[in-house]
Amino acid sequence: MGARSVEGYQVGMVTRTAWQRTAWQGMVAGLAGAAVMTASEKLEQRLTGRPDSHVPGLVLARLTGLSEDVGEQSRPLNLAMHYGQGAVAGVIRSLMAQVGLRGPVASAKFAVLRLTNDQVLENATGVGAPPQTWPRQELAVDLLHKTVYAVVTGWVADALAKRDGPGPGQRHAAMRAGRRSDVGPLPRAESWSR
Repeated sequence: MGARSVEGYQVGMVTRTAWQRTAWQGMVAGLAGAAVMTASEKLEQRLTGRPDSHVPGLVLARLTGLSEDVGEQSRPLNLAMHYGQGAVAGVIRSLMAQVGLRGPVASAKFAVLRLTNDQVLENATGVGAPPQTWPRQELAVDLLHKTVYAVVTGWVADALAKRDGPGPGQRHAAMRAGRRSDVGPLPRAESWSR
């Protein structure tokens, strides 16, 4: 079954091109989010006097088998992990936007995912500890910065996805708002399924 036009947008089977577009849009969105998060961290550090964290670099060193005596490599490793995680996680937010999960609620859900990603890597490598063991101020700072990342990444991902038209979830909601048992699914050819 081929693609067809709905409200002026091309819809149909998800192609490799759609996945590629989702990936590059997500990386762009994630890098934008990471850049703004970095700026917010630097501003917060100037105001609070909090020192740089070397946790991202140590996590990357452990994941790649590099020496943990990072010394001068600390900043490049931190930046590589920071922006790498931002870009990769951004692909998930882009996928959310492409299928119709857009706006502040989607970004709030994504913030939880971004926080979870950090915690899994930090705890799995033994570099970090569970957040419930952190000092409250340190936890608040981390939540603030990951929220900044999620909001900016979401805003960019949503704007890029909007150019591609409504996602399957949005098209389904247009049939009759809400989750209703009396509204069947979209035709398979209009979804991200086979």
